[in-house]
Amino acid sequence: MIRIQMASCSDKGARNHNEDDLRLGVARNGCYAVLADGAGGHKRGAEAAARAVQRIEGMLRDDAVAFSPSNLTRTVYLAHDELTHHQDSDAPESRMHCTVVVLWIDPEAEHALWTHVGDSRLYRIRHGYTDVVTSDDSVVQRLLQAGLITPEQMQTHPQKNQLIAALGIEGEVEPHTVARPVELMEGDAYLLCSDGWWDHFDDALLARTLAEALSPQAWLDAMRGHIEAQRRPRQDNYTAIAVWAGDPGEVTRPGADDTRPRRPFA
Repeated sequence: MIRIQMASCSDKGARNHNEDDLRLGVARNGCYAVLADGAGGHKRGAEAAARAVQRIEGMLRDDAVAFSPSNLTRTVYLAHDELTHHQDSDAPESRMHCTVVVLWIDPEAEHALWTHVGDSRLYRIRHGYTDVVTSDDSVVQRLLQAGLITPEQMQTHPQKNQLIAALGIEGEVEPHTVARPVELMEGDAYLLCSDGWWDHFDDALLARTLAEALSPQAWLDAMRGHIEAQRRPRQDNYTAIAVWAGDPGEVTRPGADDTRPRRPFA
């Protein structure tokens, strides 16, 4: 069984309050990490994020919920229903909503599942290579996929922060859940983070800070130091969860492997 280590970090940045929220832990059905980035008037973004992560954590800690993609997707639907039920208004500008990203690991079977809605991301670093295993539900991501803008243009695009999906929006959501459990490998490092965090990093910097870290918390501390050093006057809330499978430092050798799962779940 692969040893799982986890750590977290969250900060309000230059904002008056923090609308990000997170949960992580170990349950009978596996290890889990949940992160949400809230938005909405009158500080309801914080409420949206808190309700979402609490609802998802409750499901993942339920012994009756088996480790499966369908059950993980169901937890996100239930979180969306939770927010919808507690809306104060049907007006789009008054609704609370949030992004969410979830990682669920079965260390005994050595498999991982993940899902997301919105633009909070999940990264995986394997053997020195960084892979964003989620795809943002955002306007600029769709423009990039259509070949209308470049990755560099995404950083300054006027619609950079415009989402096309989030929990709590009017109507249905479609969680992006992996179709089957993905092979977990010794030395894999996962990073769940809100846009206030990932906006500061490219793939190479994530891998470099990982290579220099001796623990998940040390990795987060190094990245947090990088964010604080930039002193952005309008810094958004920034939140991250680091999840290590074993010790990445023992197996990280750039060029030894790619970042895609090699063996499908049978």
